[in-house]
Order: sequence, then C-alpha cells, then structure tokens
Amino acid sequence: MSFIDLRSDTVTKPCDGMLKAMMAADVGDDVYGEDPTVQRLEEQVAALLGKEAGMFTPSGTMANQIAINIHTRHGDAILAEQESHVFLYEAGAAAALSGVQFDFIPFSENFSNEAIDQYLKPEWMHYASTKLLVVENSHNRGSGRVISPTQLARIGARGRHHGLSLHCDGARLWNAAVALKCTEKDLAAIFDTVSVCFSKGLGAPVGSVLVGSRETMVRARKIRKRFGGGMRQAGFLAAGALFGLDHNRERLAEDHLRIKTLHDGLKELEVSGYPIATSLPEIWTNILYFNVSNGDEVVAKLKNSGILASHLGHGRLRAVTNLHVDDKGIQATLLALSKILKS
Repeated sequence: MSFIDLRSDTVTKPCDGMLKAMMAADVGDDVYGEDPTVQRLEEQVAALLGKEAGMFTPSGTMANQIAINIHTRHGDAILAEQESHVFLYEAGAAAALSGVQFDFIPFSENFSNEAIDQYLKPEWMHYASTKLLVVENSHNRGSGRVISPTQLARIGARGRHHGLSLHCDGARLWNAAVALKCTEKDLAAIFDTVSVCFSKGLGAPVGSVLVGSRETMVRARKIRKRFGGGMRQAGFLAAGALFGLDHNRERLAEDHLRIKTLHDGLKELEVSGYPIATSLPEIWTNILYFNVSNGDEVVAKLKNSGILASHLGHGRLRAVTNLHVDDKGIQATLLALSKILKS
C-alpha cells in the first residue's frame, strides 16, 4: 500500500536524478580532507550562509552538538526556547557530551529582550552561567514559526550585550528563507555557527553542514572525530545534498502552499462544528499542528485510509508537507479527516 506520509519531511526517498548524482560522485577519504564532493558541498553552503567555512556531518543533531561543545565548557548553561530540538529531541546529548544544562525562554515570549534578560544566568558562583544562545529557525513548534532578519538582529544584539555566543539550529533554514522571501545569508548573519540539514525539505537521504569561521571549523573537525562523525568516502552522501540544494530549494514554496490548503480545510471542518482546532502563524512554512479529542484513534483511522500523521500526545497531531505529498494527497487527507470526524 502506498501511503500519503505526513509524519515528517525526513521520510522522502531520493529521486532518480539524485541517485544518479550520488552514484557518479567523485570521492576520496574525507578524514584526510581528500573528498572533492564533500569539499564542494562545504564551500557552497558556507558561501550561501555568508561564513568562511563549513563541515559535513552525518546528522543535524551532531552538527548542533558540535556547536554546543565549541561554545561552552562543562558546567555552563545554554539559553534556548522551550521545546527546542537541541533539548527535546537530541537524547540529552548536551548534558552527556558537553556537560551543560539548559535554561528556557517560554515560546510565547518570542525571544523578547526582556525574556533574554530574565532567563539567562549571569556569572555567579552559585549559577551555571549562560554562555550560549541557541535559536531554532524555523522552529519545529508553533507550526513552523520563523524569525525574520530584523528580529534576529535584535536578538543577536541582546545576546552580544550579555557576552553570549550565538548558534542557529537551521535544520529548516531553507524553509524559513523561502517563507520570509530573504536569503539564507540574511538569516545566518548574526550567528557564530549555523547548522543546516539536507534530509528534510531538500530530500537528501543523509547529512547536515555546520558553518562558521575557519578557526571554528578546525576545532569542529576534531570534535566531529571525537563524536564518531569522521566519514571516509562521504562524497556519495554529499552529492545527494548538493542535488537537493540545486533542485529542491525553490520548490519548498509548494510545500508551504499545501500546508496552507490543509490548514484552511481543517478550519472549514472546525467551523462546521467538528472537534478540531488548528492555527498557523502569520508567516508559515511546511508544518501544521492541530488538535482532536481522540488522537490515537484518529491517527489509526488515517493509517487505515492510507495516510500517516504523527500524534504527539493529548490529541495534538502534526502534519508536515514534503516533496512526496502533492495536491491530491492534501485533498485525500482532508476527505479522510472529514469522514473520520463525522463517524
């Protein structure tokens, strides 16, 4: 059975063109710095983000955790928003690998200057002092909320005021740039380091890149080795990422339009009296959360209808559009939900 898979944008498989590019990749031993395809990817991404250098990693989690390790020491604290990926979905890596703890800004505060001032921990013998501010853009929560270059400039200035290093978890930075109609460089400007992912909206099977200064990336390569991320003929994977960059960035706007169609259809059901609640931020991307009264049951019935969605608990469902979901898939999802909610 062929499913309409809305669980995530990580579920896509390489297209024929991407597979051909991967199989034809010019490769070498990347630990020795001899893989030309990896080098091309790192240079291209660093240029796109306006940084001096980049480093390929197997995953976004590794890229984020290398950045955390670079910017902190054992016993320090990180300031991030609640439900940030670096805290919630990276298996406690910041504590386990770098010996740091988190302080949180409520998501509703939108990184206001007052919130940054309130929730960071200054230097004091009794505190785990805050050394790093992590911004996730777009944010997995809040239906893919994005932060604009103007907002980022303010956030960055406030962080610098407190002497903080700045890292961007930009797993879906490509989506944020499309939604905001700006460049990725605009969104990366304030940060010391930025991680971007290729296995989400861009459709590659594996990989992320961490960018920053040349000096920082020299340190990052040693930490990558320590964390087990040194790869040999990684150009086969890097070629898939390059194909995604070249062919799948502009089409992200299609995913955004489809999530809006899904949202509008759910709103119509809501207005008609069915037990569902959904909302999108003013500027949205490819993620939608909606609430139903019986999440497990709805997800099971959707699966029986050939549709996969995620239940995060307490009736909160998530749908993520991706390059394998077309307009017919969205309409089929709305039809199935309408029938399920009526039953």
